[in-house]
Amino acid sequence: MTPENRVSKGNLLLAALPAAERLRLTRDHAPIDLTLSSTLSEPNERIRYVYFPTDSFISLITPGTDCAQLEIGLVGNEGMLGVPLLLGVNVSPLRAVVQGAGHAWRVDAATFIREIESSLVTRALFNRYLYVFLSQLMQTATCTRFHLIESRLARWLLMTRDRAHSSQFHVTHEFLAYMLGVRRVGVTGAASALQRRKLIRYSRGDLAVLDVRGLERAACPCYAIDK
Repeated sequence: MTPENRVSKGNLLLAALPAAERLRLTRDHAPIDLTLSSTLSEPNERIRYVYFPTDSFISLITPGTDCAQLEIGLVGNEGMLGVPLLLGVNVSPLRAVVQGAGHAWRVDAATFIREIESSLVTRALFNRYLYVFLSQLMQTATCTRFHLIESRLARWLLMTRDRAHSSQFHVTHEFLAYMLGVRRVGVTGAASALQRRKLIRYSRGDLAVLDVRGLERAACPCYAIDK
């Protein structure tokens, strides 16, 4: 297997494409490193690239002031960053920030648009992903409005675990509060409750998921629906 195929198969969307379509989309591009906390796009900026994470993951954050922003989506190796291009729009309404460092396949917007316009197979695949992506955004809106912080935190930790491909990662209470759109004291209480139930271990920002099945039971139904 060539290095290109090894990287492209790390992303489930690219792996689902027939070999010929995948090669046309990626052959003139190289995988890149995504560094933690780097910003890939800002609201209302022109979309220059589409990113297909392999072992990295990206937060999608609503615009606003520092105290009035909310993460509404995560993109890992199941998906892509650059969905508005599928709708014929070349700007994004969201901020995209690397939450988990790693690699991604990067394709310039012009190449991506050319391929989805010239291949019915490619267009059909990405349209199915668009449907899933929009469904997840709607589910997140429901979750934020109606579910308790502890259940939402459990869901977020499971989503992050899925995309990090690891049960251990580093995250602060401050960052969790920012992502969930709640006060820090609320996150502290929720994390302490999960830790008392021996579902997680948390110390100085280092978090380990100890009981995946238990955390799934603690999470709101949104996690299972998203899956």
